[in-house]
Amino acid sequence: MSTDEIILGDLPAGIVRADEAFGGRVWNVLGHTYTTKIESANTYSWLSFDPAGTGVPPHVHPTQDEFIYVFEGVYTLYLDGRWTTAGPGDLVQMPRNLPHAYYNKQETDAKSLFWVSPGGKLATLFSLLHNVTDPDEVVRLSAANGVDFLAPGSVEGA
Repeated sequence: MSTDEIILGDLPAGIVRADEAFGGRVWNVLGHTYTTKIESANTYSWLSFDPAGTGVPPHVHPTQDEFIYVFEGVYTLYLDGRWTTAGPGDLVQMPRNLPHAYYNKQETDAKSLFWVSPGGKLATLFSLLHNVTDPDEVVRLSAANGVDFLAPGSVEGA
């Protein structure tokens, strides 16, 4: 399916094969490889490949619930005001407005399926963040597209 064919209203029927990206959308965001699996107004899902030592600092999705289903590796998560871990088979639930972060602090790579509901502007944000390395620009673009990063140092251990 081409980017022009992406349906942003209703969820399309079909299968996105393991080696495919919905709409061909694959991005490098903060060192992670995000492969889009589905995109609609109601949900957005991506396969995340997270090399050892990568992470996403504390942030909030004011209008989206976010989930992570862990396939491989162990994630260190800031969730509900405390640090915890999640491993293979675990489902992480991050309700809207809840500050959260995730890191792969292991020496091996991690892989998981993420999704948000509703879809919001997250796919647009990932497109804008592709290969961006300037942290200030990441924060600026994120704020303009529905994700608010917390000030550095506001979460102990982040």
